[in-house]
Amino acid sequence: MQLPYQGKPPEISKLMNLWDKGKETDKLVASFTSGKDSKLDHHLAKYDVLGSIAHVKMLSSIGLLSVDEAGSLVLELKNIYRNICDGKFIIEDGVEDVHSQVEFMLTLALGETGKKVHTARSRNDQVLLDMKMFVRDKIREVVMQTHSLFKTLIELSNENKDLLMPGYTHMQAAMPSSFGLWFGGYAESLTEDMMLLKASYNITNRNPLGSAAGFGTSFQVDRNMTTNLLGFESMHVNVVNAQMNRGKMEKTVAFALGGIASTLSKLAMDICLYSGQNFGFLEIPEKFTTGSSIMPHKKNPDIFELIRATGNKLQALSIETAMIGTNLPSGYHRDFQLIKENFIPAFDSLLEIISITDRVIKGVKINKDIINKEIYRHIFSVEEVNRLVMKGTPFRDAYKIVAGRIDSDQYRAREEISHTHEGSIGNLCNELIAEKMEKVISGFEFGIVEKACKDLLS
Repeated sequence: MQLPYQGKPPEISKLMNLWDKGKETDKLVASFTSGKDSKLDHHLAKYDVLGSIAHVKMLSSIGLLSVDEAGSLVLELKNIYRNICDGKFIIEDGVEDVHSQVEFMLTLALGETGKKVHTARSRNDQVLLDMKMFVRDKIREVVMQTHSLFKTLIELSNENKDLLMPGYTHMQAAMPSSFGLWFGGYAESLTEDMMLLKASYNITNRNPLGSAAGFGTSFQVDRNMTTNLLGFESMHVNVVNAQMNRGKMEKTVAFALGGIASTLSKLAMDICLYSGQNFGFLEIPEKFTTGSSIMPHKKNPDIFELIRATGNKLQALSIETAMIGTNLPSGYHRDFQLIKENFIPAFDSLLEIISITDRVIKGVKINKDIINKEIYRHIFSVEEVNRLVMKGTPFRDAYKIVAGRIDSDQYRAREEISHTHEGSIGNLCNELIAEKMEKVISGFEFGIVEKACKDLLS
């Protein structure tokens, strides 16, 4: 195995950019085109290393690297990986991005061997690979955190299945609902969000490595090998399509993240509304509220207002991502670089509001007597219509009879509910919803990716 580079260190100026041809670039242009890559790329560092290990192993298998060269590169890449995990990895001033930094470190340590790591790949398939691996891991975090919130909602639904609450349409009191039905509705909404996220994961979990700049390479690379080494379900077969996935993947994933964000935003809006004095359905514990600088009685639901706003902001991400790539022809364009700026941080924003919602909603106190308020006496009118229908009165006539009683103030509510069909107040079917969620989550098969990455580092 080759020893660490002992000769004269390569000139740093020659290693700042992978595209450097030895000609000076205007500093303002260099800074502008690099954008925020040097900061954002820290999120991609360990994936760049894992991708490089797989690439090196493949290059060795087809004879483009000797066994010793591949061994020394893999060993050094593992050292870099450990530095990343220990928080010691930095992208040095003047280095354009993580890809340049890793190659610079390899060249500094291994000399000429380090310069061979970029053989048969482009920065285009390299960054696309890094993003896909980053997204795979982040989707896993989102799935696990969402599953935790889902279980909380199912538990609350079961606990409150017999506790009635008013249901509203058009912001008007409408029909009887229950707190169990309300919590369960949001739980099932999350299962549908997971289905959409799974579809975006399927698009993400395709190997682009070997597509190079989008037109392949004359080297006889083994794309199946890197696909298996990195735990991808399959490869992007057509190299042009692989590059066209840049932007498309982010847009699709952003839309799926927006589905979860939408559910959380609506739930937050309900809690803001229902915890207010005009509704009084529930109460947020004071430790989860904020006060007013001049009104001593205020207990503001700021946390849910921020969850609502963050959720709405996340829903806009897919539109922003789509607009950056709108009307671009096939092939790579620097426009795609800007997608990272809001896309990468979006995962942590979503994870934060899922976690906070999960924590706070467990402490919400429910008003068990809300249904007995006088203003809700008419919401049982549909039940009265149905009772008349069951006795043989045509529905339209029964509707008019009850409406007449309400108009003449002759209607008196009988607070009796008999909803037994699937998914109703009296038959929540939460076990079916839980089965649906478990089936979706098991379909991700995260263990395959986890094992592949461990094997690369072993």
